[in-house]
Amino acid sequence: MSRTDVKVPAIGDYKDVPVIEVLVKDGDRVEKDAALITLESEKATMEVPAPEAGVVRGIRVKTGDRVSEGTVILALETAGAEGAARAEGSGKRPAPDTSAPAAGAPGPGGQPKPDIGPKEEQRPPPAPTHARPADPAPASSAPEPGVPPWTVQAGKDIPHASPMVRRVAREFGVELTQVKGSGPKGRIIEDDVKGFVKQSLGSGRRDAGSGIPSIPPQDFSLYGPVESKPLARIRKISAQHLHRAWLNVPHVTQHDEADITELEAFRKAQSEETGTKLTLLPFILKAVSVALKQFPEFNSSLAPDGESLVMKQYCHLGFAADTPNGLVVPVVRDVWGKGIVQLANECGELAKKARDGKLKADEMKGGCFSVSSLGGIGGGFFTPIVNAPEVAILGVSRAQMKPVWDGKTFAPRLLCPLSLSYDHRVIDGAYAARFIVVLGKLLADLRRVAL
Repeated sequence: MSRTDVKVPAIGDYKDVPVIEVLVKDGDRVEKDAALITLESEKATMEVPAPEAGVVRGIRVKTGDRVSEGTVILALETAGAEGAARAEGSGKRPAPDTSAPAAGAPGPGGQPKPDIGPKEEQRPPPAPTHARPADPAPASSAPEPGVPPWTVQAGKDIPHASPMVRRVAREFGVELTQVKGSGPKGRIIEDDVKGFVKQSLGSGRRDAGSGIPSIPPQDFSLYGPVESKPLARIRKISAQHLHRAWLNVPHVTQHDEADITELEAFRKAQSEETGTKLTLLPFILKAVSVALKQFPEFNSSLAPDGESLVMKQYCHLGFAADTPNGLVVPVVRDVWGKGIVQLANECGELAKKARDGKLKADEMKGGCFSVSSLGGIGGGFFTPIVNAPEVAILGVSRAQMKPVWDGKTFAPRLLCPLSLSYDHRVIDGAYAARFIVVLGKLLADLRRVAL
């Protein structure tokens, strides 16, 4: 038998991902690809599988620990080479290395050698005494009026913090040199950053990203019984992302209705003919992809400096998937090159993964444009929030049969409400109106999609 260290595999750009569940215990026998632990990234949960069959030995992580790619989570006892098996059975251990005396062992003169540790680095000689004295420090480090106090640099020392904590600090606009770390050796942890922001807001300071004062807390128990329910992790992360997008993107929403009478009849007929459950979503994705070719600025992103557009030569479309823990946005890739049935199958697979919490991080990245469809639930028009750094999102509501004047009489037509929200820095109203009109024509007559 031999032992193999099982490490966290490649998980994209994520670091310090929390372990939310350990699925095995020491001594368990597992098969290849059996789930060992469950991780939860910013947007989804993922399982680390066993690379081969064996017996679990020496679990090194527990629930709440944070791991990154390459972190050893446990050892797996597996069937190894014959030599390894004999060594395991013999019980022999390698002889200790006696070539160097241990710390504190007697030296040649009979006296114990002091343990002086590693050799110290040679230091440069002290500066001459006639060197010019340093400039005196300023009398006060108070920020200028109107500048959030936690954004002021406190010095040039680099604080100790993980990449994830630095990202959280950037999202809150916190300068880490202002934060006192409570971790080992003064290391700054995520709770330190959040605690600093709460303390700053409580003392009357404003949010560094928005300049908007926080809502004063209230004691709701004064008015009746209450219960505290923790917010799911996905909802908390989504809330931060949506809040950031709402504050940074100047939103405008364009509304219209698409006549999908013929499309709905075709959808039902094709579902019966092909045996594939076709929903409206793949038709909308295909129509959107055609419209993006005609209006390429909708398939772009604003450069960070705000001086140019990144024009994308590919078409990856995200769709909002409802899960027990909140909305996630899987991304269907290369929509330009796929047909309706293939899109329907991929949407179904991604939606199931989302409900089961099995979406991979890469399956939610790289979107060019998003679709949020509430047609299966109901309701009318709404104002979806742009999924930045994308520049637009399409909201789809439940279609209703309405009387429509055809020039001679009123005829019953199935009309689908469309709500197009866009970043007004990139898209102007006329361009958006043309886009949604063309999209409505594509949905009204599928023959246009093939052109």
